[in-house]
Amino acid sequence: FAEKQQVIRKSGLLEYCSPEEDFNQVGGLGALKGWLLKRAVAFTDQARDFGLPAPKGILLIGVQGCGKSLCAKAVASLWQLPLLRFDMGRMFGSYVGSSEENVRKAIAVAESVAPTILWIDEIDKAFAGTRGSGSSDGGTTARVFGTLLTWLSEKTSPVFVVATANDISHLPPELLRKGRLDEIFFVDLPGELERQDIFKIHLTKRGRDPEAFDTAALAAACEEFSGAEIEEAIVSGLYDAFSEGVDLGTEHVHGALRQTIPLARTMAEQMRALREWTDGRARPASE
Repeated sequence: FAEKQQVIRKSGLLEYCSPEEDFNQVGGLGALKGWLLKRAVAFTDQARDFGLPAPKGILLIGVQGCGKSLCAKAVASLWQLPLLRFDMGRMFGSYVGSSEENVRKAIAVAESVAPTILWIDEIDKAFAGTRGSGSSDGGTTARVFGTLLTWLSEKTSPVFVVATANDISHLPPELLRKGRLDEIFFVDLPGELERQDIFKIHLTKRGRDPEAFDTAALAAACEEFSGAEIEEAIVSGLYDAFSEGVDLGTEHVHGALRQTIPLARTMAEQMRALREWTDGRARPASE
């Protein structure tokens, strides 16, 4: 790992991420966890002898703050593989042809340290201009995207791609077809039992005993909250408790939840459109 980190740093195109998160810190998403757990042994010699190809990758589509990026980091811990972050902003250069060359170099670096996990965060933002880029940037974005698509189809090295996206309207159909990626998962807002797990995870992370809190009542009080919003409510409750000179209690978290308007209500129309699009097109990440 140390030698691979040096190779990655020298390239200057990919970012090596030290995965400190694991799936014990991810609440819910049972179907996604099960899918990834089955493929944890896919890079072994026994899997190759059995005839199993190395998994190509997954696309995680879903609501902001529901753990898509966290899952990418947790996969690296689960599979014990290095995690490389593919930052599209680093790829674009000022000279004609340099952007495409940077993408090819980044892919070559990823393959040289394989087996590895390549994390492409917010891929919808990176390629939002592919359809109209001919008039805006001389077609550079479209050519960069074409280079990446060709590699996803033709790659034989064990580089597992984890791409995340929020806005499906910016995703071209070429990316969604089977063969480039193994599966498309939809990460929805957590259900009530999943919210209980999320409360327990974040309370434990901040040195509190979850058994001392009424997590069932808290989970029932935060319908339509994302995992990030639940975490922020606990942080707000900590500030309130600290200012009062007492330890954190259920009532502090309840108060923070009441003051929070979740994104699912603020952007209800966009959420509805996303759910309608993924129905029948993507596999639910939760059981």
